Amino acid sequence: MSLDKRLLDILCCPETKQPVSLLGRSQLETLNRALEKGELRLLDGSVAQGPLQAGLITADGHRVYRIEDDIPVMLVDQAIDTRGLEGLR
Repeated sequence: MSLDKRLLDILCCPETKQPVSLLGRSQLETLNRALEKGELRLLDGSVAQGPLQAGLITADGHRVYRIEDDIPVMLVDQAIDTRGLEGLR
């Protein structure tokens, strides 16, 4: 998955305004394992579904935004809440 560097440079979390970066391979694997077990929720409170092919993580590691068909889904209520999940930072 490749996201244009210029786009990545201007994207940020729409709520916290933190910069985001692409999930690395090990981060993505950790996240997908937790999604498979049903351990994560979206910020709207619903159970997060997976697996993800790609995602953007906030600088503090607390939120992940999906990338679907090479398009970042930067909707706050659809962000995956990753607080408490080890191995993402």
